[in-house]
Amino acid sequence: MVQINHQNTDNSSRRKLYKPMAEINVTPMVDVMLVLLVIFIVAAPLLTTGVEVSLPEAKSPNLSQDNEALTVSVSKDFITLQDEQITVSQLGERLRAISENNSEIKVYVRADKSLSYGKVMNVMSEIYKSGVTKAALVTIPEGNM
Repeated sequence: MVQINHQNTDNSSRRKLYKPMAEINVTPMVDVMLVLLVIFIVAAPLLTTGVEVSLPEAKSPNLSQDNEALTVSVSKDFITLQDEQITVSQLGERLRAISENNSEIKVYVRADKSLSYGKVMNVMSEIYKSGVTKAALVTIPEGNM
């Protein structure tokens, strides 16, 4: 058996007595990781980007009656301009002729709620292509259904 002499004051012999610590203390690293996790959890919702959209509401007050406004009604089967049945291309031609004489003309679009968004947008696109700058969708106020 080997005996260790503790009375030796030489520093080189002391170093041989102690083994280096082979374990890594991960507690501080876990603490830092948890703090970072909390920061990311709190900050992640703030980093989401997107387009803010303001959706229309049907609770708006009724529009005042305007004798100069035209009404375009869009249903599943046909389109009417002031109670006259026409096609989308005819709508553009008629509105172009009207808007040449009156640039401030207003067009109210009454579209059936069961229509697809695309069909309504085709009509709205034709209205704007014809030179009309003021067009609006008509809705029924909430509670009057």
